Formats: sequence, structure tokens, C-alpha cells
Amino acid sequence: MSVTLLILIVTSIVSIVALKNEQLLDNLIFYPPAVTERKQYYRFFTCGFIHANIPHLVFNMYSFWIFGEYVEILFMSIFGHMGRWYYLLMYITALAVCLLPTYAKNKDNYYYRSLGASGAVSAVIFVFIFLNPLQGIGLIFLPRELMIPGFIFGFLYLAISSYLDKKGGGNINHSAHIWGAIYGIIFLIVTAWLFSGINLLDNFLLSVKSYFSRS
Repeated sequence: MSVTLLILIVTSIVSIVALKNEQLLDNLIFYPPAVTERKQYYRFFTCGFIHANIPHLVFNMYSFWIFGEYVEILFMSIFGHMGRWYYLLMYITALAVCLLPTYAKNKDNYYYRSLGASGAVSAVIFVFIFLNPLQGIGLIFLPRELMIPGFIFGFLYLAISSYLDKKGGGNINHSAHIWGAIYGIIFLIVTAWLFSGINLLDNFLLSVKSYFSRS
């Protein structure tokens, strides 16, 4: 069983159970004051295994599935037998790292709560983009003709997410998406350089340069 499938199954089971158990949902959700006052740091991680509703769960897990299986294979091609462990480490740590700016902003906000795997899923998607910057990507269900190179899609996604984050309002934690995406790329660049001697940043820049050279 792949790590991606294992995470998907565990997240789905915990999310569905929590949707029917309000006490469990409250115990797992990211609630900054609980971290500040009661030192419940586990909430940085557990909130990524629960979702607000079934559509929220399905969207996150579908996005995770279509990119995660491929990224997991790429990790194994880069790191060998340790690839799956680094992939799992990236996902789990991304759950927490993506929420650090959110926590800094809301550590004493008794009205703030956050849940969902979006930050870690963003890390996986942006690792895919980083390793395949010219691969066409588009919104789900749109025809292939409307797809654009991954690095352009990624830039637009981050720009729009940053605008929406500054605008505020709504129930989506855009900050987690942004920092999850950035963290995923940094994690891969550093681990690849330390443990495999590969400079993936150079490969990315060469691919992007070749795209503009052909244009």
C-alpha cells in the first residue's frame, strides 16, 4: 500500500467519524488558544485529519490522490528506499508548518478555528509543479485546452491566495495554502541537496528558461 493511499484512508475515516462526533471534532480542530494556554501542540497535526463536511473532504482527498501518487514515486526515484519516509515526513510536517503564521496571528483569538488537510495537500501539489514545471495544469473538470504550464498556474494560485488572504473574510485559510506550498518546495530542495546531492532548483530554473526560449 502506498503512503498516499494510507494517508487518504486514515484521513477519510477520521473525518467521517468526527463529522458524527462533535466532541471528537472539537478535540482535534486547530484552536489557537488551546495551544497557547493548554499547550495542546498536537492540534497542529490532528486538524489535518478532519474536515468541515463531505465535499471539503472529497475535494482535498481527490486533489491529494491525483498528485500524491505521482509525487511519492518521484520521491522514491530521488531518495531510493527512503523516498516514502521523506514523503511522509514532508506531509506530516507540512500540516503543522503551514499553520504557524495562522497561529502567530490568532494565538489569542477565541473565535478562530481551522481544519482540513489543504496546507499539506498544497505542499504535495507544489512539489509536483516544482518537479514538472512545464506540465499542463488546470482546474478540475476543465478541458485540456485550458491547461497552462504548472509554474504559471502555481504563480497565479499563490498570487490569488495572497490577495484573498489579505482581503480576509470567508472560511478558507488561504495562509495555510500559501505556506504549505512554499514549505513543500523548500523541504524537497533541502532534503534532495543534503541526502542525494541533487540540485533540484537548477533543474527547475532550466526548465522554465527553456519554456521562455521556445516562446
